[in-house]
Amino acid sequence: MMRHLTLYLFLLLLCCPFNVMAEGKVLVSGYVMDQNSRAVELASVSTLGGAFSTLTDEDGYYSLSLPMADTLILQYACLSYQPAVRIIPIDRTELRVNVMLSIHSRNLNEVVVKGQQRRTNTLEALDAKAVRLLPDATGGSIEALLVTFAGVSSTNEMSTQYSVRGGNYDENLVYVNGIEVYRPLLIRAGQQEGLSFINPEMVQEVQFSAGGFDAKYGDKMSSVLDITYRKPDSLEAVANLSLLGANAYLGQTTKDGRFSQLHGFRYKTNAYLLGSLQTTGEYDPSFLDYQTYLTWRLTPRTELSFLGNVSGNTFRFKPESRATEYGTFNQKYNLRVYFDGQEKDRFETSFGALTLSHKVNKDISLQLQSSVFRTVEEETYDITGQYMLSATPIKNNKADTAHTALLGVGTYHEHARNYLTASVFNLSHAGEWALDGHRVQWGLGYQLEAITDQIREWEMRDSSGYALPYSPTTINMVHNLRAKTTMGSNRITAYLQDTWRFRRSAGLFILTGGLRLNYWDYNGETLISPRLTASFLPAWNSDIAFRLAGGVYYQAPFYKELRDTATINGVTTVQLNKDIKAQKTLQVIGGMDHHFVWVDRPFKFTAEAYYKAMSDLIPYTVDNVRIRYMGRNLADGYTAGLDMKLFGEFVQGTDSWISLSLMRSKETINGVTIPRPNEQRYNVSVFFQDYFPSDPRFTMSLKLIWADGLPFGPPDSDKSLATLRMAPYRRIDLGLSRVFSPENDPFMRRCFLRYTKQLWLGFDCFNLLNTENVNSYYWVTDISNTQWAVPNYLTGRLLNLRLTAEF
Repeated sequence: MMRHLTLYLFLLLLCCPFNVMAEGKVLVSGYVMDQNSRAVELASVSTLGGAFSTLTDEDGYYSLSLPMADTLILQYACLSYQPAVRIIPIDRTELRVNVMLSIHSRNLNEVVVKGQQRRTNTLEALDAKAVRLLPDATGGSIEALLVTFAGVSSTNEMSTQYSVRGGNYDENLVYVNGIEVYRPLLIRAGQQEGLSFINPEMVQEVQFSAGGFDAKYGDKMSSVLDITYRKPDSLEAVANLSLLGANAYLGQTTKDGRFSQLHGFRYKTNAYLLGSLQTTGEYDPSFLDYQTYLTWRLTPRTELSFLGNVSGNTFRFKPESRATEYGTFNQKYNLRVYFDGQEKDRFETSFGALTLSHKVNKDISLQLQSSVFRTVEEETYDITGQYMLSATPIKNNKADTAHTALLGVGTYHEHARNYLTASVFNLSHAGEWALDGHRVQWGLGYQLEAITDQIREWEMRDSSGYALPYSPTTINMVHNLRAKTTMGSNRITAYLQDTWRFRRSAGLFILTGGLRLNYWDYNGETLISPRLTASFLPAWNSDIAFRLAGGVYYQAPFYKELRDTATINGVTTVQLNKDIKAQKTLQVIGGMDHHFVWVDRPFKFTAEAYYKAMSDLIPYTVDNVRIRYMGRNLADGYTAGLDMKLFGEFVQGTDSWISLSLMRSKETINGVTIPRPNEQRYNVSVFFQDYFPSDPRFTMSLKLIWADGLPFGPPDSDKSLATLRMAPYRRIDLGLSRVFSPENDPFMRRCFLRYTKQLWLGFDCFNLLNTENVNSYYWVTDISNTQWAVPNYLTGRLLNLRLTAEF
């Protein structure tokens, strides 16, 4: 009996530990990393069936407490990565499981857009390689893809400038490697524009915010485009050739990895594109650009880098004639102009930036940066035109030419000798400190600005032998502007911001708050800009993210805003207004992202509602892409709207999106409320990719824009008259491509082609439907002072061939 009792007690003691373990909990923790040993943040870790789940933190760490079992099956997933499954036998109460996720690569067309990653701020990321296959009349630019995003619009395919949520082109910040870059100041038409500063082939990362951005970014009211140039891993090269120009890129890194270099050469000529305009003549545009980005790793913790750019843009034009037809269902108008004269424009810019970066330890980074920007611009033209405007009634769907009436016959002469030189020197320090869930960033900068501007432009016009505006005693000019101004100023900026991440049972919270200071000695104004962004990723649904952003944003004057005018004896002179104030906007933005799977494909729906209350506005007019300010703080206003975007794999293996924006933007001047010049009440844009199922090497890219027409009114008149609307902007660009590679195409292994990794042959059709879009108006005035608005149509349907080789 005692022997049996002893055996029972021994068996009971032997089983007790296993019973305690079976009834308890097991703690599973570890890190989720990518192939480059970088932390994968916000990866989902869950049991089979999803009864228990969690998300990784910014270090890729996770911890999950689970009921005890013999075996656990854990699923690891994050959008843009291949999911992983781990089957884990349980032999103790604490387990450490580290997992590596492979990036979900799509070799279909080298287009990977990062929009599927969860956002914890207002910045949205995209991959610059998407531009390579984009049908783009500007010759390939980041901005051409950007205008398909919600809240972003452009109504001129010849220009890389864009409007964001009702703002103008000057309200957008552009950074390259943390350095603000500038555009030429005298550009007045899209056909004069050269190349965008950003070279897509040199880009590593693109981030864009349509509002509510952090305090580390500068003092503008609309948006920020933050570009980071890459460091190549080895020797690489790309060459592009098309009917719109050519470019080449070369990158290389030494074997020890201490020195890397990028070089980009670009040439653009839009003479072929301009040939589809209504005004015929000899177009001779030439745009050249060279950029370099060099990095030296001086020590394991210290790096020196240099970013340089030199560009030369010339535009020569000898107009010959113009024929424009427009009208209504019962009246057809016809304008014919015969020209004499020419235009010569020159824009030369140079830019250099030197950056010294030092990592004190794993938590503290310091940076010292110095940059110089200089632009020399000349705009000269003498053009005479003899015009005739006629009207023909429409009867029975036919033009009744027997009753054609002349509305205006006359001659005009336009003259300009405009010269501008601007230099900007900047010296700044920036730092970052990671501390106990906080990320503190700060910066201090000094900027010196020197500008010399000489304007002499006038226009004389007569109608039926009478000078306009008509006077029986004097000969008057329609427009007569003179100026000779110089400006030198100093600007001091500083910012301090903190990003705090913390978890609660409800989910993950990310708070970013900061202050920005700007002092400008020209008007003695000090600006203090508080900004706050809050993001929430709920634990009850890891596929949803909410964010709220707000703050006070200023548009600090640079130069064009200062130019106030006064007219004496028919001559308008420019005076710089030292009493000008920064334009101010109070912004509130609320948004959400919803990630979901539909027909076994990943999608993301994004929505943002915003309201901007604006004061001390400087009214302006827009003619083509030229902005002219009134030089005084005369208006208040507001902008409110809703932006929505659906992003995902509409076709399996490719990324596409649809954007819809609704907006109202008004300003009040002297008690009269009118639409702001860039108010587009609706905007629909689509970027769609597809391929042949039988042969995925054949791909298609489509870009569609349908946007509300912009407000406009008679020139040199009271802004309260600017209540007319242009026709909607509608355009479809289509691109077809075929990719060749040594693995799939034997001829690629022959001769010099064996050095080529991939080869793309593309065919584009710009303005597929040949829609007549209007960007501005030419105004004809008769002797009775009646004004007729004649539309200036943009480019028509054109075909383009392109060839891209990657080595």
